[in-house]
Amino acid sequence: MPDHHDQPVLSGPPRCVLVKPSHRSRRGQEIARAVLAFFILAMAFYTIHGFLPALVWGCVFAVATWPLYTRARAAWPKAANGLLLPFLFTAAMALIFVIPMMLITLEAVGEAQSALSWLEKARQSGVPVPEAVSHLPFGSQALTNWWQAHLANPQDVSGLTGALDSRGMALTKAVGAQIAHRGTLFCFSIVTLFFLYKDGVSVIRQCRVASRRAFGKRGETIARQIVASIHGTVQGLVLVGIAEGVLMGIVYFLSGAPHPALFGVMTAVAAMIPFCAMIAIGLVSLLILAQGASVAGIVTFCIGAVVIFVADHFVRPVLIGGSTKLPFLWVLLGILGGAETWGLLGLFVGPAVMAALDLLWRRWTVSSARSQNTMQS
Repeated sequence: MPDHHDQPVLSGPPRCVLVKPSHRSRRGQEIARAVLAFFILAMAFYTIHGFLPALVWGCVFAVATWPLYTRARAAWPKAANGLLLPFLFTAAMALIFVIPMMLITLEAVGEAQSALSWLEKARQSGVPVPEAVSHLPFGSQALTNWWQAHLANPQDVSGLTGALDSRGMALTKAVGAQIAHRGTLFCFSIVTLFFLYKDGVSVIRQCRVASRRAFGKRGETIARQIVASIHGTVQGLVLVGIAEGVLMGIVYFLSGAPHPALFGVMTAVAAMIPFCAMIAIGLVSLLILAQGASVAGIVTFCIGAVVIFVADHFVRPVLIGGSTKLPFLWVLLGILGGAETWGLLGLFVGPAVMAALDLLWRRWTVSSARSQNTMQS
């Protein structure tokens, strides 16, 4: 008979033994979490990749106007706690872009009607040689002969315009599609800007926490450099471009140029890209020359060249490079390279990227120099 002392004694429920995961298991879990996070991030970017330019534009607008919005929050705290102040700032930003576009559209519609009537008249009776051609300092006879051979005859004009009709229809459809697409992105940028105004404080706090967890204190320093670059770019490109457009609009008006307000707006938009304002100034100068005012056209071109030279070589380097201590060559490469790569958005993204790269380069070279001096000592 087996003895009862040999039987196991169960005193209570069985206990669970906790086994700590090994180092290899923890490493595998970290890799799995990193892969899952990367997959979710990639899927999120792929889902919204069509709206990424609108989101970036909204962030650029918010960063550029955030100091002014902060002052408004301090002045009107009750409006800032609700939706009123974000709505007012968002509406003001929208009107800054919508009003000039409406003026340009109205002027373009009026000019299109005039152009269509002029084109119909040219098909019936041809295009006579302008009187301003005879006042040109050189090449007037050759240009007159070419004009009489190709544009003075109504049949030649009809053949030329007939060949352009089909291309004009295709171009009109393409332009209409682009306008609709850009309009949708602009509306989404404004919506993004509204929510950034509304929840900006919380977004900034979360970005700081995420930056410190991911990159440490240097991540926040790089973010501050990017923000300063955007502020300097807005001042150096947008504000200086508007000032150039206003100044040249006054010059156009005094010179007797057609539609000085419209061409002033076009000059301001073109002036936001370095060296591109001379295209608009040259076009207006040619129109003034075509009216027979040779001296006024030459003076307008010379004044515009001086204004653009001073703005691009003295004012903009101080405003853009001064806030980030960025050399002018890096500023110019960031603006032109960004515009070529990302379009108008690159005007702000390019200098921000170059500013962050310059900061990393300076920190890396300084730390390397310090380590070499320590080893030598």
